[in-house]
Amino acid sequence: MANPEHMEMQQDIENYKTMTGKVHLVDREAKPHMENYSAGVKHYDQEEYALAIESLERALRGYYTADVECRVMCEGPQRFEEYEYLEYKADLYEAIADHYMQILVCQHECVRELATRPGRLSPIENYLPLHYDYLQFAYYRVGEYVKALECAKSYLLFHPDDEAVLENADYYNSLLEETMDPETIKPREEAAKFLRRHKLESDLLQMGATGLGFVYTEPSYWSSSGARQDEHRVPSGVNSELADGPALSLGKKPAPKVDRELREGGSLLYSDVQFIYNSQQLNGTQRVLLDNVISEEECQELRRVANGIVLAGDGYRGKSSPHTPNEKFEGATVLKALKFGYEGRIPLRSARLFYDVSEKARRIVESYFRLSSTLYFSYTHMVCRTALPGQQEKRNDLSHPIHADNCLLDPEASECWKEPPAYTFRDYSALLYMNMDFEGGEFIFTEMDAKTVTASIKPKCGRMISFSSGGENPHGVKAVTKGQRCAVALWFTLDPLYRELERIQADEVIATLDQEHLGASDLNINPKDEL
Repeated sequence: MANPEHMEMQQDIENYKTMTGKVHLVDREAKPHMENYSAGVKHYDQEEYALAIESLERALRGYYTADVECRVMCEGPQRFEEYEYLEYKADLYEAIADHYMQILVCQHECVRELATRPGRLSPIENYLPLHYDYLQFAYYRVGEYVKALECAKSYLLFHPDDEAVLENADYYNSLLEETMDPETIKPREEAAKFLRRHKLESDLLQMGATGLGFVYTEPSYWSSSGARQDEHRVPSGVNSELADGPALSLGKKPAPKVDRELREGGSLLYSDVQFIYNSQQLNGTQRVLLDNVISEEECQELRRVANGIVLAGDGYRGKSSPHTPNEKFEGATVLKALKFGYEGRIPLRSARLFYDVSEKARRIVESYFRLSSTLYFSYTHMVCRTALPGQQEKRNDLSHPIHADNCLLDPEASECWKEPPAYTFRDYSALLYMNMDFEGGEFIFTEMDAKTVTASIKPKCGRMISFSSGGENPHGVKAVTKGQRCAVALWFTLDPLYRELERIQADEVIATLDQEHLGASDLNINPKDEL
């Protein structure tokens, strides 16, 4: 459940459900307060505000209970892992202070622990304040304006400069001022008490760090960038019900943030390459669809290369069906192609073609997205997916589950966690297709929910789809139900530290081949280089 993209586990669960008798599945890692929060957000998104309030209030109660339990678990004997135990020379007062600081740091970090979903490393941004943000609008929608104002003021304890919620609070004041004094409505005591304690702990840690000589940096536990971003952030109807109320700017929920300037529409560099769709036409961000990137003859030659070099499970530790048991997955790298060409197992010019078309794709992507720094290869892979006979009836899985290329997609939380084991250094991706004589296998983009399809692309020879690699572009591949689907898969990085090692070695091989006066014996290819 911490890995919702794991197709084999999903299929195992479905098999368990079909077993004789009733199977009751229990998530042993589930955090009740987080389950209630997720349920509340779902009800909120479906505009079931009374149910949202019930779940979110239960989530808050659970959160504060879990906070007490988390803090208790920090109590214990002093830890000496970071010290040479026999050389520990603190006096009595230093040892007591050191022990207290250990406990205090642990308790202070409960904020992060309680906001982190099982199996994840990063917490949900702005987790605790978001409860009050959702509740302030939900209470408004059910007509409980006192509680709406109370929750808005509770949220403002965490983010006193949040303009949208400040406007909400003013609006709730206007609804109540004829019947009562809104100033008598205070933030919730548990939120105020929690923040007072948190601030005191922070001050003590800073003081302790100075006195004991260790470095302590206060983390950003409640980032305002994690604020709720939907059309209900400010109550609808403010303009009509309050003449002097703030103007609204309502719109679609924005795509996940990308940590660089977004540009596109640059030159395609090659006259034969045909522009098909841009990001807007593909209903997303940093997307482009191109045709005629390679010719029909080049596609046929690359297919022959694939038939000669691809290995089952390549890139997936030899697992022939890493994504679905209903297809065989095969792949090969550029360096392997050049090695096979040098050994005479495939034509050397065909191996060189694989190298050249991948470089052509890199140059197009770098130019079209108008990147201000060099785009490097992080991985180059020729891949083929083949439908296995006799396993295609009643098939309901994907050839490649919905995912993002540089973060861990979490559809339930509408987040994409940029943390290991994701390839966080990837910045752009591209797929260059080699054929269309198969059934199924459409490439799809989805929303963050991994269900709502925003664009579907049918592969064909010479077609290339390219896009930024982050959570703004969840994507996958529909089941290949007949035949074999082949493509050159390309991932790029803007960080030279993460350049593909095999690509660097392939560059050296190509440079050597270009020196016509050198003999084949001078190539010095080490077969182990591809491992």
